[in-house]
Amino acid sequence: MGNSSDRAWACKDLLFFVSSEAVVTSISPVNANALFAAQERIQQDLKLALDAFSLAEPLKSAVYHAVMLGGKRVRPALCYAAASLNQHSNFAAARRAAVAVEFIHCYSLVHDDLPCMDNDLLRRGQPTCHVAFGEDTALLAGDILQSMAFEVLTSRLFDQQASVDSTVVLKQVQILATASSKMVSGQVMDLQAEGKAIDQNQLETIHRNKTGALIQAAIMMGAVTAFSGTDQAIPQLRQFGQNIGLAFQVHDDVLDIISTTETLGKTAGKDEQVEKSTYPALMGLEQAQQYAQSLQQQALAALDYFGESAKDLLEIAQFVLSRKN
Repeated sequence: MGNSSDRAWACKDLLFFVSSEAVVTSISPVNANALFAAQERIQQDLKLALDAFSLAEPLKSAVYHAVMLGGKRVRPALCYAAASLNQHSNFAAARRAAVAVEFIHCYSLVHDDLPCMDNDLLRRGQPTCHVAFGEDTALLAGDILQSMAFEVLTSRLFDQQASVDSTVVLKQVQILATASSKMVSGQVMDLQAEGKAIDQNQLETIHRNKTGALIQAAIMMGAVTAFSGTDQAIPQLRQFGQNIGLAFQVHDDVLDIISTTETLGKTAGKDEQVEKSTYPALMGLEQAQQYAQSLQQQALAALDYFGESAKDLLEIAQFVLSRKN
């Protein structure tokens, strides 16, 4: 990455650009399709954030490859939707959090695909980062995306008026750091469980850490921009995040069996090839599908507290089990 003055000038230029354009100026409620609208919004913000960094080649190309080749963008969408539940002025913090959580997610995918981990060749229908740029560059691309996430989160990127309350930013940093640590712990447990018989409690511990923690973090980083720590909305959203995060992983396990490589954008059937511990392997395909639906219903029940204002979260939660990849 370039020196600090390079980054400061880049961010200054970016702040001017964002302020002078009419696009993506706030976190407004999404009326039609929450996920589609969020995908458009985050794609712009990811590009703006990436362009604020001065990166040497081939690292720059590898980072853009990891981040900008698409994806469902479920985590940023959840962050936006949670932040939209209440009126507030912390829009910039919610936008930064959405970028940061997607950077962490993309870093995790780059490392997950490495030969020393899952050794995958396809991601989002394209060659994985290490296939395209080499294992050394891919490793460093993942490393720098992690640090870039926290640099964005604690910056003034997207600020247009007064800066966001520092206590909000500190909460977001704590949430994302904790989730990132849990994600790595979950990955270790997942690798250790390959080829072994484990029970459902052990499997859930793996996936609440590996997958669920970052999904819940996306929701809670949005939530703290809109609610105080003592608001009853916070435990409701935490419960929603726990259940929808696990439902996401259970459905992922199902898709690995019932979908194709072309539809998934990654190698189908890989879990069985490496004897990975999954819900269909543990309880059977049909029961795994039923369990995912049960988790989704528990997640939706937590949203009852918010009534109509939670329609975006409701829509995204419904997508989790209707998606094909």
